[in-house]
Amino acid sequence: MLDGLFTYVGNHPILVSIFFLLLILFIWNESKRSGKTIDSQQLVQLMNRENAVVLDVRDSTEYSQGHIPQALNIPYTALATRVRELDEYKETPVVVTCKMGQHSSAATNILKKSGFTNVAKLRGGLMEWRGQNMPVTSKS
Repeated sequence: MLDGLFTYVGNHPILVSIFFLLLILFIWNESKRSGKTIDSQQLVQLMNRENAVVLDVRDSTEYSQGHIPQALNIPYTALATRVRELDEYKETPVVVTCKMGQHSSAATNILKKSGFTNVAKLRGGLMEWRGQNMPVTSKS
């Protein structure tokens, strides 16, 4: 099987080169589109040193069951229409979190398009935060 692969690559160098170029461009585009990612420790440092704002984009029911202390809650489904509520934080570091990170990328894109200059997402979302035994509160 490996001999067949090497034969194919040897017979079709242009096709193989185009494939790898497209693969690299795809990976580059996806990483650029999803934006900066930080871990729990980096978030704590940003909160302590730069007064970073945590934006929790889970629905309000999940948010009320437990969230990162001082996190603001705007559900992802309403973020595009409510983003102006965050205008005072446009120059402040904003870290977006959700349950496992699935909505964070799209939410950071909404914020960037709205003029926010320092936006990141929390790697692994609240599941990772809790997995590292970081503090969670149910107070609003």
